[in-house]
Amino acid sequence: MELRMASQGFVRLGICTPATRVADVAYNCEQIRKVVTETPDCRFFVFPELCLTAYTCADLFFQPLLIEQARKALVHLAEFTAERRVTMVVGAPIAHRGRLYNCAVFLSGGGILGLVPKRFLPNTMEFYEERWFSSAVDLKDTELVWDGERIPFGTDLLFRADGLPDCIVGIEVCEDVWVANPPSGQLAVAGATVLLNLSASPELLGKMEYRRSLVQSQSARCLAAYAYASSGPGESSTDLVFSGHSLIAENGAILAETQRFRFDSQVAVADIDVERLVNERFKNNSYGFSHPDACCRVIDFPLTDVTTDHLCRPIPPTPFVPPAEEERAHRCHEIFEIQTTGLAKRLQHTGAKRAVIGISGGLDSTLALLVTVKAFDKLGYDRSGIETITMPGFGTTNRTRGNAERLAELLGTNLRVISIDAAVRQHFADIGHDETVHDITYENSQARERTQILMNIANQVGGLVIGTGDLSELALGWCTYNGDHMSMYAVNTGVPKTLVRYLVAWCADAEFSGDISVILHDVCDTPVSPELLPPHENGEIKQRTEDKIGPYLLHDFYLYHVVRLQHRPSKIFFMARQAFGEEFSDQDLLYWLRTFYRRFFSQQFKRSCLPDGPKVGSVVLSPRGDWRMPSDANPSVWLDDLRELEGVIGEG
Repeated sequence: MELRMASQGFVRLGICTPATRVADVAYNCEQIRKVVTETPDCRFFVFPELCLTAYTCADLFFQPLLIEQARKALVHLAEFTAERRVTMVVGAPIAHRGRLYNCAVFLSGGGILGLVPKRFLPNTMEFYEERWFSSAVDLKDTELVWDGERIPFGTDLLFRADGLPDCIVGIEVCEDVWVANPPSGQLAVAGATVLLNLSASPELLGKMEYRRSLVQSQSARCLAAYAYASSGPGESSTDLVFSGHSLIAENGAILAETQRFRFDSQVAVADIDVERLVNERFKNNSYGFSHPDACCRVIDFPLTDVTTDHLCRPIPPTPFVPPAEEERAHRCHEIFEIQTTGLAKRLQHTGAKRAVIGISGGLDSTLALLVTVKAFDKLGYDRSGIETITMPGFGTTNRTRGNAERLAELLGTNLRVISIDAAVRQHFADIGHDETVHDITYENSQARERTQILMNIANQVGGLVIGTGDLSELALGWCTYNGDHMSMYAVNTGVPKTLVRYLVAWCADAEFSGDISVILHDVCDTPVSPELLPPHENGEIKQRTEDKIGPYLLHDFYLYHVVRLQHRPSKIFFMARQAFGEEFSDQDLLYWLRTFYRRFFSQQFKRSCLPDGPKVGSVVLSPRGDWRMPSDANPSVWLDDLRELEGVIGEG
């Protein structure tokens, strides 16, 4: 299955550091053509500052012959864009009215569509640009006339792609991004979603990291993609060395980088999610008011669409869980601190020095217990004020019960064991339910009985009931309304299931030790289950959550892309295929994606009345947080998109 990129809001961009010879325009032009020709799957390329002549020509820029050759090369490259159906942005010296300008030149559809001069000229330390060039600030004209053609000229130019109108390109040159108020900020506010920087940045010790951080932060600040193309080692090494560090960032994340210190041409290609960037701006209601007077000229250009079966961008299968162990540990520490501090504040505010928590030996209740213990420690409260209640029922296994009771004792909490069997059987008798019928009434009666016990004990001891349900369960509605769905403060409400397991494992290694650590690791190895149905004859868990609702690995991926990125189902499916490879079939991906949408829409009524709980990441489903959705919204638009996709897969 292939994807037409523009239809899903993507644009493929190549950031290039071509092989270069100082002042050899013909060679440099040929290397640019070669890079484009040898990268057939990309149709949009960005090259470095003054790449036609090389940046380090020094006083050779005073030679009219060099400037004339650069102009002729631009004409040839413009014609080349029509032959190859590509768009290119290259750097060249441009003479106009007795001044020389360091320009980015936009080439597409066989023509020169615009010239963007450099605004800030460095003239300190190793830089002497004011010796040769004039700043864009000195420019009075808005057009340049070449061979009878009027070419837009200025720093107020934006370039809009045909077929993907949200792909609006703004350009600045090298030093422009290193100043306090880069032009790219105004360009972004004026509508640019893709920002280009043509640069010649010499390499110094530590500069690579600073440059990367600068590009990342500017892309994040502008809610845009930022592509930085820098000159390579072919530049003069009289006083400096140029490494060719070119990179592309999108909203703070690096998508691609070239290898440094290579004399051959280097290209890094990335697929920019323009649709996502526009959506980020929709959600940021202060964004468009930063510079209300921003005004630019918009020039349309033909962008050839790309069809692909693989996106050139990282698509992690676990978007909530960083793959690197060090980063994952850091994130777990931050989340645990947010959870414990949030609960500690609530305990402080209410004056409660007792907490009541139901523990099952599963992941969620274990994490909630650990959070409660550390919150008590933070406040200097005695852990004996934590009432840990284990409530064995019809589906409880020895493994989970044993882990729950032993953990509660080792942590120094006040353990109570209250069987719900008799109470639930009495309830069945009261409402006339056959105990042998293991339906939703059978299951939910147990969940509600447990919640009733917790709430009443909280009244008894003057404490707060700590909620244990996680973000993934809330997304799918995998909780009993007014049962485990309800609490007085829900500490896991912002933590997805795939991250809960890592958090418990991190706690085992970083926060606890000895027998406690051993138990926590066993909890991580226990299958996820509500344990509401009787176990197997051998005593092992029979009811497994993922057999019923699908893999949490997939659902958390879907949750992130639906809520955080607002992607449509067909786009999510394509990205899931790449993220999971052969781990899941197309049919499985579609089946569980449809399940996610069906449950996500139908279960909103539960999320509309959630108890308070801390937001820990970029996805939250609290009605008081980032997500507000009517409980009776119709999912047909999204299901229809899936239905069309199922037809395509079926035909394939």
